[in-house]
Amino acid sequence: MSEEKKDTGENKEVEEVDEGTIKIADEVVSIITGLAATEIEGVAGMSGGLVGGIADMLGRKNLSKGVKVEVDGKDALIDVYVVIDYGKSIPDVAWQIQDNVKEAVEGMTGLNVKTINVHVQGVNLPEDEEVEAETIEEVEED
Repeated sequence: MSEEKKDTGENKEVEEVDEGTIKIADEVVSIITGLAATEIEGVAGMSGGLVGGIADMLGRKNLSKGVKVEVDGKDALIDVYVVIDYGKSIPDVAWQIQDNVKEAVEGMTGLNVKTINVHVQGVNLPEDEEVEAETIEEVEED
C-alpha cells in the first residue's frame, strides 16, 4: 500500500492512501485538546475570550473554547488557555494538561504534537472565598 502525504495549505492534515484521503480539521484537534485539558483535576475551565463569551451567552457549548491549534503537515502546535482552581499547584496542573493533551491528540489523530503551551488566564475561587473577597472590598470602599 503506497502512502503519500500532502499539506493542503488549509491547516488540515491530509494523508492519501490507496483507499482514499484522510483529512483532520483543526477544529477536531481543538475539540480533542479542550476535552483532554478539562479532564485534569484542578482545571476550572477554559478561557475563551470574547468569542467564547458570546457563544456562552447564546447558550452554545464551544468545545474548542480556549484552544488555538496550528497543524503543519504531521506536526501540531497547540496553545491552551485555562482557568485553574485556587489552591492547586499551577505547574503540576499545567504538566498534567500537557501530558493528557499530547496523549489524546497523538492517539486519536496520528499527528506529532510538537508543542503544547499552557496559558493560565485566571484562578477560580471557591464560592465562600468570593463572598469574603467582595465583603472585604466593600469594607475598604467605606
